[in-house]
Amino acid sequence: MSAPIATSRPTSARKRRREWLFHVSMTAITLLWVTPLLFVISVAFREFDDLALNGLGSWPASFTFSAFQTAWVEGDIGGALTNSVIVTVGTVLAVLFLASLAAFALSRYAIPFGRTILLVMLAGNLLPPQILLIPVAKICEMLGIYDSLFALMVVQVGFGMGFFTFVLYGFMRSLPGEIFEAARIDGAGDLRIYASIVMPLCRPALAALAALESTWVFNDLLWALTVLRTDTKFPITAALLNLQGGYTTAWNVVAAGALVAAVPTTIVFFAFQKHFVSGLLVGSNK
Repeated sequence: MSAPIATSRPTSARKRRREWLFHVSMTAITLLWVTPLLFVISVAFREFDDLALNGLGSWPASFTFSAFQTAWVEGDIGGALTNSVIVTVGTVLAVLFLASLAAFALSRYAIPFGRTILLVMLAGNLLPPQILLIPVAKICEMLGIYDSLFALMVVQVGFGMGFFTFVLYGFMRSLPGEIFEAARIDGAGDLRIYASIVMPLCRPALAALAALESTWVFNDLLWALTVLRTDTKFPITAALLNLQGGYTTAWNVVAAGALVAAVPTTIVFFAFQKHFVSGLLVGSNK
């Protein structure tokens, strides 16, 4: 009886040691990750005179919301934030709707060269966006939508369709065929099956993709600078770039604008945090 006890004690000790090392290492990594954010928060709530006199790395000697007011009003962060929300919401809704329709058709119907169509759509995401900047800008000018939020949404939807369709295609392929057969026996048509059966069953995948796409679109800067010209139409990322240029030495204003820009994506992350991991794996085992 003594041998198993003697064996279990070293095993338990090694397990506790591994757990202790894991928590210590994760604490160090967390502090390393959070420190820049705490630094930005500290700078954003300090007065400019305090920063100019004592430096960025000094202990805060003041507390004020004036930097946020300057960034919101003079830097037009409020208007840019509204533009980003409009573009993000419109893009997410449009790309999910169109991609789900395409995935439903490709996964449930014998379309000639269906898999080839899917691979061609996905291949578009493999092209470096830098080589498409001028063609995309010229196409927007030819269509008469250049320098509009609609143009930015069209570009974001176009470049998101391939990946979203591919992911939803894998998810829809895993749905049991008996469900569709039973629906057809009950007299349900294609649109009824899509709206009443497929979409509710795909809700976890749609939620995960919506969370990921919201973050991608909201943080995009490249396409905003490509298809937009007017400052009042800029999203938050482009507005922050202008803010940094206008307030080069006023780091508290730039930090305040960056914190305001981080709020929406932070809300999305905490609201859909359980879907982010599943969003990376959705469709992988389908």
